[in-house]
Amino acid sequence: MQWTHYILPVLLSAFTGWVTTWIAIKMLFHPRNPVNIFGFKLQGIFPKNQQLIAQKLGQVVSKEFLSFAEIEAKVTDPGNLEKLRPEIESHIDKFLREKLPALFPMLSMFIGDKTINQLKGAFLMELENLFPILMKSYMTKLEQDLDLERIVTEKVAGFSSEKLEDILDQITKKEFQFLEVVGAVFGLLIGLVQVLIQVLGS
Repeated sequence: MQWTHYILPVLLSAFTGWVTTWIAIKMLFHPRNPVNIFGFKLQGIFPKNQQLIAQKLGQVVSKEFLSFAEIEAKVTDPGNLEKLRPEIESHIDKFLREKLPALFPMLSMFIGDKTINQLKGAFLMELENLFPILMKSYMTKLEQDLDLERIVTEKVAGFSSEKLEDILDQITKKEFQFLEVVGAVFGLLIGLVQVLIQVLGS
Protein backbone atom coordinates (compact mmCIF):
# COMPACT_ATOMS: atom_id res chain seq x y z
CA MET A 1 0.00 0.00 0.00
CA GLN A 2 2.93 2.25 0.86
CA TRP A 3 4.53 1.64 -2.55
CA THR A 4 1.26 2.39 -4.31
CA HIS A 5 1.21 5.72 -2.53
CA TYR A 6 4.52 6.59 -4.25
CA ILE A 7 4.04 4.87 -7.62
CA LEU A 8 0.69 6.42 -8.52
CA PRO A 9 1.92 10.05 -8.34
CA VAL A 10 4.91 9.12 -10.54
CA LEU A 11 2.69 7.42 -13.15
CA LEU A 12 0.19 10.27 -12.98
CA SER A 13 2.99 12.80 -13.51
CA ALA A 14 4.30 10.82 -16.53
CA PHE A 15 0.78 10.60 -17.96
CA THR A 16 0.29 14.34 -17.41
CA GLY A 17 3.56 15.08 -19.23
CA TRP A 18 2.49 12.93 -22.17
CA VAL A 19 -1.02 14.41 -22.37
CA THR A 20 0.28 17.97 -22.08
CA THR A 21 2.73 17.42 -24.97
CA TRP A 22 0.03 15.67 -27.04
CA ILE A 23 -2.36 18.58 -26.54
CA ALA A 24 0.38 21.09 -27.42
CA ILE A 25 1.08 19.23 -30.69
CA LYS A 26 -2.63 19.02 -31.53
CA MET A 27 -2.96 22.75 -30.92
CA LEU A 28 -0.53 23.33 -33.77
CA PHE A 29 -3.41 22.40 -36.09
CA HIS A 30 -6.56 22.62 -33.97
CA PRO A 31 -8.99 24.20 -33.71
CA ARG A 32 -8.91 24.91 -37.42
CA ASN A 33 -11.41 27.74 -37.12
CA PRO A 34 -11.29 30.45 -34.41
CA VAL A 35 -13.14 29.53 -31.22
CA ASN A 36 -14.04 32.00 -28.47
CA ILE A 37 -13.27 30.67 -24.98
CA PHE A 38 -13.95 33.04 -22.09
CA GLY A 39 -13.41 36.02 -24.35
CA PHE A 40 -10.17 34.67 -25.83
CA LYS A 41 -9.97 33.68 -29.49
CA LEU A 42 -8.33 30.27 -29.81
CA GLN A 43 -7.08 28.81 -33.10
CA GLY A 44 -4.39 26.37 -34.15
CA ILE A 45 -0.99 27.95 -34.84
CA PHE A 46 -0.74 26.76 -38.45
CA PRO A 47 -4.32 27.58 -39.53
CA LYS A 48 -4.05 30.99 -37.86
CA ASN A 49 -0.73 31.80 -39.56
CA GLN A 50 -1.25 29.94 -42.84
CA GLN A 51 -1.14 33.10 -44.96
CA LEU A 52 2.06 34.28 -43.27
CA ILE A 53 3.62 30.83 -43.59
CA ALA A 54 2.69 30.79 -47.28
CA GLN A 55 4.32 34.19 -47.85
CA LYS A 56 7.53 33.22 -46.05
CA LEU A 57 7.69 29.89 -47.88
CA GLY A 58 7.18 31.66 -51.20
CA GLN A 59 10.06 34.02 -50.41
CA VAL A 60 12.36 31.17 -49.39
CA VAL A 61 11.55 29.06 -52.46
CA SER A 62 11.96 31.94 -54.92
CA LYS A 63 15.18 33.27 -53.37
CA GLU A 64 16.92 30.20 -52.01
CA PHE A 65 15.61 26.99 -53.62
CA LEU A 66 14.83 28.19 -57.15
CA SER A 67 17.02 31.23 -57.66
CA PHE A 68 16.68 32.51 -61.23
CA ALA A 69 20.33 33.55 -61.14
CA GLU A 70 21.38 29.93 -60.53
CA ILE A 71 18.95 28.60 -63.12
CA GLU A 72 20.23 31.13 -65.66
CA ALA A 73 23.84 30.14 -64.96
CA LYS A 74 23.02 26.48 -65.59
CA VAL A 75 20.89 27.13 -68.69
CA THR A 76 23.45 29.42 -70.35
CA ASP A 77 26.36 27.09 -69.58
CA PRO A 78 28.21 26.42 -72.89
CA GLY A 79 28.43 22.77 -71.84
CA ASN A 80 24.70 22.42 -72.53
CA LEU A 81 25.18 23.37 -76.16
CA GLU A 82 28.09 20.95 -76.40
CA LYS A 83 25.82 18.12 -75.21
CA LEU A 84 23.26 19.01 -77.88
CA ARG A 85 25.86 19.57 -80.60
CA PRO A 86 25.60 16.11 -82.25
CA GLU A 87 21.80 16.39 -82.54
CA ILE A 88 21.97 20.00 -83.78
CA GLU A 89 24.65 19.10 -86.29
CA SER A 90 22.52 16.20 -87.53
CA HIS A 91 19.50 18.49 -88.05
CA ILE A 92 21.58 21.11 -89.88
CA ASP A 93 23.11 18.44 -92.09
CA LYS A 94 19.66 17.04 -92.92
CA PHE A 95 18.35 20.52 -93.68
CA LEU A 96 21.24 21.35 -96.01
CA ARG A 97 21.21 18.00 -97.81
CA GLU A 98 17.47 17.33 -98.06
CA LYS A 99 15.17 20.21 -97.20
CA LEU A 100 17.10 23.07 -98.78
CA PRO A 101 17.45 21.34 -102.20
CA ALA A 102 13.74 20.43 -102.03
CA LEU A 103 12.85 24.09 -101.49
CA PHE A 104 15.37 25.41 -104.00
CA PRO A 105 16.16 22.63 -106.51
CA MET A 106 18.60 24.81 -108.44
CA LEU A 107 20.85 25.09 -105.38
CA SER A 108 21.56 21.34 -105.38
CA MET A 109 23.60 21.90 -108.52
CA PHE A 110 25.98 24.23 -106.65
CA ILE A 111 26.07 22.76 -103.14
CA GLY A 112 28.41 19.81 -102.65
CA ASP A 113 29.81 18.12 -99.56
CA LYS A 114 32.51 20.73 -99.11
CA THR A 115 30.03 23.62 -99.22
CA ILE A 116 27.64 21.79 -96.91
CA ASN A 117 30.40 21.22 -94.36
CA GLN A 118 31.46 24.86 -94.56
CA LEU A 119 27.87 26.07 -94.09
CA LYS A 120 27.36 23.62 -91.25
CA GLY A 121 30.50 24.87 -89.51
CA ALA A 122 29.42 28.48 -89.95
CA PHE A 123 25.94 27.75 -88.56
CA LEU A 124 27.37 25.95 -85.53
CA MET A 125 29.85 28.75 -84.84
CA GLU A 126 27.08 31.34 -85.02
CA LEU A 127 24.90 29.20 -82.78
CA GLU A 128 27.67 28.99 -80.17
CA ASN A 129 27.76 32.79 -80.04
CA LEU A 130 23.98 33.18 -80.15
CA PHE A 131 23.03 30.46 -77.66
CA PRO A 132 24.06 32.27 -74.40
CA ILE A 133 22.44 35.52 -75.59
CA LEU A 134 19.15 33.80 -76.47
CA MET A 135 19.05 31.83 -73.22
CA LYS A 136 19.84 34.90 -71.13
CA SER A 137 17.10 36.86 -72.90
CA TYR A 138 14.67 33.97 -72.42
CA MET A 139 15.47 33.68 -68.70
CA THR A 140 14.96 37.43 -68.23
CA LYS A 141 11.50 37.22 -69.81
CA LEU A 142 10.70 34.05 -67.90
CA GLU A 143 11.60 35.69 -64.59
CA GLN A 144 9.27 38.59 -65.43
CA ASP A 145 6.41 36.31 -66.47
CA LEU A 146 6.89 33.58 -63.86
CA ASP A 147 6.50 35.00 -60.35
CA LEU A 148 7.63 32.01 -58.28
CA GLU A 149 7.03 33.73 -54.96
CA ARG A 150 3.44 34.53 -55.88
CA ILE A 151 2.78 31.03 -57.25
CA VAL A 152 4.12 29.25 -54.14
CA THR A 153 2.35 31.69 -51.80
CA GLU A 154 -0.99 31.19 -53.53
CA LYS A 155 -0.60 27.40 -53.62
CA VAL A 156 0.25 27.08 -49.92
CA ALA A 157 -2.35 29.65 -48.87
CA GLY A 158 -4.93 27.72 -50.89
CA PHE A 159 -4.28 24.44 -49.07
CA SER A 160 -7.12 23.30 -46.86
CA SER A 161 -6.26 23.04 -43.17
CA GLU A 162 -6.73 19.27 -43.43
CA LYS A 163 -4.27 19.00 -46.32
CA LEU A 164 -1.72 21.21 -44.56
CA GLU A 165 -1.98 19.09 -41.43
CA ASP A 166 -1.64 15.90 -43.46
CA ILE A 167 1.50 17.20 -45.23
CA LEU A 168 3.17 18.34 -42.01
CA ASP A 169 2.12 15.15 -40.23
CA GLN A 170 3.77 13.03 -42.95
CA ILE A 171 6.99 15.03 -42.55
CA THR A 172 7.11 15.31 -38.76
CA LYS A 173 5.13 12.30 -37.51
CA LYS A 174 8.16 10.57 -35.93
CA GLU A 175 9.38 13.82 -34.40
CA PHE A 176 5.96 14.47 -32.85
CA GLN A 177 5.87 10.95 -31.43
CA PHE A 178 9.35 11.48 -30.00
CA LEU A 179 8.20 14.72 -28.36
CA GLU A 180 5.29 12.87 -26.76
CA VAL A 181 7.71 10.32 -25.32
CA VAL A 182 9.99 13.12 -24.10
CA GLY A 183 6.99 14.76 -22.42
CA ALA A 184 6.17 11.51 -20.64
CA VAL A 185 9.81 11.04 -19.57
CA PHE A 186 10.02 14.58 -18.17
CA GLY A 187 6.72 14.02 -16.38
CA LEU A 188 8.10 10.79 -14.94
CA LEU A 189 11.27 12.55 -13.75
CA ILE A 190 9.26 15.34 -12.14
CA GLY A 191 7.09 12.72 -10.42
CA LEU A 192 10.18 10.92 -9.12
CA VAL A 193 11.65 14.16 -7.80
CA GLN A 194 8.40 14.98 -6.03
CA VAL A 195 8.26 11.52 -4.46
CA LEU A 196 11.92 11.76 -3.46
CA ILE A 197 11.29 15.09 -1.78
CA GLN A 198 8.28 13.62 -0.03
CA VAL A 199 10.28 10.62 1.19
CA LEU A 200 13.17 12.73 2.41
CA GLY A 201 10.81 15.12 4.15
CA SER A 202 8.93 12.41 6.02
